[in-house]
Amino acid sequence: MRTSSHVLVAYLVLLVVASVWRLLPLVPHAAAPDVGGLVAAYLGLTARGRIAPAVAGAVMVGYLADLLGGAPTGLHAVVGGLVCILGHLVHRRILVRGLTMTLAFSAFVGAAAAVAVVIISELADRGLALGSTGRSVLQIALGTGAIGPTVFWLHRRVDAAFARTHRERDAALEGITS
Repeated sequence: MRTSSHVLVAYLVLLVVASVWRLLPLVPHAAAPDVGGLVAAYLGLTARGRIAPAVAGAVMVGYLADLLGGAPTGLHAVVGGLVCILGHLVHRRILVRGLTMTLAFSAFVGAAAAVAVVIISELADRGLALGSTGRSVLQIALGTGAIGPTVFWLHRRVDAAFARTHRERDAALEGITS
């Protein structure tokens, strides 16, 4: 139930970002923020015992990002699963709490997801122009970093709604995942 709620919130955020991002002035339209990567990282960071439901949720969010973004089917789904596993691997080593750390982690997730998209596209012989790839990775990382705190805040609210005790609720709202 928790994972499906995160997928639903992610779908709504994907819809809003896909609708509004193109209308913003001074924003490169080709480099939209990677909401699917952020949600996948959040699911990986907050997966406690079993990672399978978190990876399944990340793959579903990635598939929705593929459908709404016009990417080849399965590209962001695979990237979402990988980012979720990466988030789970680092969840004991970093504490994503506070604005500065959330911005930095969100930018890192955006860059990592963009690099994974480039690598998978090259492996699938999609043929990307590598001259503009570095610039687009940077733009995606900056855009993802900009919306990261808002996306994490929304998902922390979802986790707080599923908390069983006041202590778990307060920990979820503060961003403490373990």
